[in-house]
Amino acid sequence: MEPEQIKIECHVDDRGFLYQIYGNYLNKFPPVRRVYVVGNFSKGIIRGFHKHLEEWKCYFAISGSAKFVVINEGKKILTYVLCSRSPSILIVPPTYAHGWISLEDNTVLIGFSNKTLEESLRDDVRIDPFTFGRDVWEVKPR
Repeated sequence: MEPEQIKIECHVDDRGFLYQIYGNYLNKFPPVRRVYVVGNFSKGIIRGFHKHLEEWKCYFAISGSAKFVVINEGKKILTYVLCSRSPSILIVPPTYAHGWISLEDNTVLIGFSNKTLEESLRDDVRIDPFTFGRDVWEVKPR
C-alpha cells in the first residue's frame, strides 16, 4: 500500500463546524491502538525522519499546517500538506520514511498508530532529517 491523503468532509452551519477524523477510512488503516498529540511551537521546526517496519501511522492537523515528506524504499520523495483549514488525514504505511515541518506557528497534529508506544519504540528507525537534502523541507515557489 502507498501513502494516501484522504479529504475529510466538513459540515458547517450557523452554529459552527463538525468533522469526523476517525471512522470514515477504516478499510484503509489497521485497528488503532494509540492516539497522541504532537505540536511545534514555531514555524520551521522539523520532526523526522523516521520509519517503522511494521507500524502504520495516520496524521491529522488540528491547528496550523505542516508539510510532510514521505520517502519509499526506492527513495521516491512524496510531499503532502496537512492544514487545519482543509481537513484531511495522511496515512503512512510501514517502511516509508517520513517527517514533517511546521508551516505556521503553533502547529498541532493528532497521530494515530496501530501499535502501542512500547511496540513502536522497538520498531523505530531514526534517520537524519537532511539525509535526502535540505531542499526537501523548503516551500517551493509556484
